[in-house]
Amino acid sequence: MQHHDKPAVESLARKAEHEVLHAVQGVPRWPGTIALLAIGLIYLFLPEEYTFGPRWLPLAIIAVFLVPIFISRWRGYHLMAHATTRVLLVLMTLAVAFSAVSLLVQISAGRIKPLLLLSYASLIWIANIVTFAIWYWSVDGGGPAHRHPGRHCSSDFLFPQQQQDDDGIVEGWSPGFIDYLFLAFNTSTAFSPTDTLVLSRRAKVLMMSQSLISLVVVAVLLARAINTIGS
Repeated sequence: MQHHDKPAVESLARKAEHEVLHAVQGVPRWPGTIALLAIGLIYLFLPEEYTFGPRWLPLAIIAVFLVPIFISRWRGYHLMAHATTRVLLVLMTLAVAFSAVSLLVQISAGRIKPLLLLSYASLIWIANIVTFAIWYWSVDGGGPAHRHPGRHCSSDFLFPQQQQDDDGIVEGWSPGFIDYLFLAFNTSTAFSPTDTLVLSRRAKVLMMSQSLISLVVVAVLLARAINTIGS
């Protein structure tokens, strides 16, 4: 009997070790890294009138910040990596907000052609979506370092999959970056999270900020359309 129980005990031990390792490491961080670099690349296609400085500056800032973030993760300083990521996201959010306001100023002064307006507004709108998708991915459930790949529980967002259980915990499922990107997309288009419930105050503040920036971009496009019809 003991001989038959030994493989089962070893299997349970390996499973427990695997779960502990995932709990410490959290979910993969590469989607957030790629999304951050995508924001920097978007700004390479915008004129300097819509950035704090040179259009390569956002990408340079992201690259500089990623170095200490990677080092902190490698050494196990997850709180430091999380704090550094927050600072970087604040800077990117300010950059996107500045671009949206600059777009409004440019159209008010009549300095931008319709085709360029559409392309610049689209880029800023996409940058806004990606930035806040990283925000939601970064804060939900304490951040990617604290989320379990196969068991999700959070006080920030309640996804439809979690609403199937009374305790809000779904075994074998956890949101990926695409789920937060979908959430950010809906916030910028419908100005609401649609099928996902927003629970925490910080998540509500983030969504209001994203909707406000998106509203500025949409208002610019509407203003241009009205001027075109009027002329």
